[in-house]
Amino acid sequence: MAALPKDTVIAVIGAGAMGAGIAQVAAQAGYPVLVYDAKDGAAAGGIAGVGASLAKLVDKGKMAADLRQAIISRLTAVDSLAALAPAGLVIEAIVEDLAVKRSVFQQLEDILGEGAILATNTSSISITAIANGLKRPGRLVGMHFFNPAPLMALVEVVSGLTTDAGVAQAVYDTAAAWGKSPVHAKSTPGFIVNRVARPFYGEALRVLQEQGASVPTIDAVVKEAGGFRLGPFELMDLIGHDINFAVTNSVWRAYFNDPRYQPSLIQQELVEAGWLGRKTGRGFYEYGGSAPAPQPATAAAASRPARVAVSGPMADHPLAARLKAAGIALESCPGDDAFLQADGVRLAPSDGRPATLRAAQDGIADLVLFDLALDFGSCQRLAVSVADQASVTALTAAAGLLQAAGIAVSLFNDVPGLILTRTVAMLANEAAEAVHHGIALPADVDTAMLKGVGYPTGPLAWADRIGLGRVVAVLDNLQQTYGEDRYRPSPLLRRKAAAGRGFHG
Repeated sequence: MAALPKDTVIAVIGAGAMGAGIAQVAAQAGYPVLVYDAKDGAAAGGIAGVGASLAKLVDKGKMAADLRQAIISRLTAVDSLAALAPAGLVIEAIVEDLAVKRSVFQQLEDILGEGAILATNTSSISITAIANGLKRPGRLVGMHFFNPAPLMALVEVVSGLTTDAGVAQAVYDTAAAWGKSPVHAKSTPGFIVNRVARPFYGEALRVLQEQGASVPTIDAVVKEAGGFRLGPFELMDLIGHDINFAVTNSVWRAYFNDPRYQPSLIQQELVEAGWLGRKTGRGFYEYGGSAPAPQPATAAAASRPARVAVSGPMADHPLAARLKAAGIALESCPGDDAFLQADGVRLAPSDGRPATLRAAQDGIADLVLFDLALDFGSCQRLAVSVADQASVTALTAAAGLLQAAGIAVSLFNDVPGLILTRTVAMLANEAAEAVHHGIALPADVDTAMLKGVGYPTGPLAWADRIGLGRVVAVLDNLQQTYGEDRYRPSPLLRRKAAAGRGFHG
């Protein structure tokens, strides 16, 4: 298949922020676009909004005035579904209601030509369910844009049980021709992004519930160690807790209350209080006031340890390289595990066990665990936890060593897996399950998370980098510690780890 020809009329139903944005994308790509909204004047208003947005680009010198005019000239408001008859592709972006969507598409089948493609921008409703009852169900496909559509690159092209493969490919190729990064997905609750992203919120909420660290501390670690643009609590405040909580509930119920997607009582309380985030002025943070923003917990400055040693398995770790680059001499010490030793205090990467349990099992009292980082060579902050058995000087030794390499230290209470280790393991696990169930290919899963929610790297690529065996070990330890099926490793993840193979090559 190939992209729809440039003279194909595109129709967009719904002229809200999403519908108007989709219309803008199609018009910018050179296609004639019809815009319809059931509310009087809404279609014209949506086009006017597009014109105003483009005018700002012209004012900033980012778009030529004649190009803006050409884009606007391709947008036409119409006042009835019947006026969409010339369209070869209709994209619906209306209320998330199955009955309403079905009704619209059933009406369109009597209006459009038999070769027209029907696309829904739904983010949560089954494509198969929407197609049920249509005369030509094979012509219906999901075309899920992300808000704001003109800026966000991802489009999930979602096939239901009856979607014709050629229709899905035509929409995929058309989205690519529009400058987007499309991915194929099968119709399943949450598709790719809204399913795979659940642990990013869920694990942060659980660590908060267990009093592992404060909201700003968790956000700071996720950003400054993990490379995410926003921390999970900042992002939930931005999305709106009513929306985020509803999506989590929807996915949880759709998977028959699978504990991996269990909603949080903390977020439920925020919704019940009306603290929905930025749009209400209060969520996890307060907005609009003069009070200074809450600061992350950061360990006080400590002296550099007198003696630092590294075990053989840790010698090639990027954190060891960063310490050497900072002028810290590393002695060699025996040991089959990966660890650093600072004045007798052992620093080891988290493996999903609490530090206290690991210290008892390994017979090492002075144990400090450090969290994962996207890039140990450049990260600004690391989370650490200290075993209950450790001496009062253990944190000082660990903090002094990391600070000497220019890394701020945030002490967490002894929660299993700290925050990044458990979050990345769960993101990778959910991504692996999506592949295991044939929802999408590994490359498409990673592309979706990169382009749809701006992750610093794809979860499967991250898992490949740190080693699938380590990811499985973290999940196994989390499952054993909590005794919950929530942390069960994906069979595909376990199989690839046993074979020594990654998801990308």
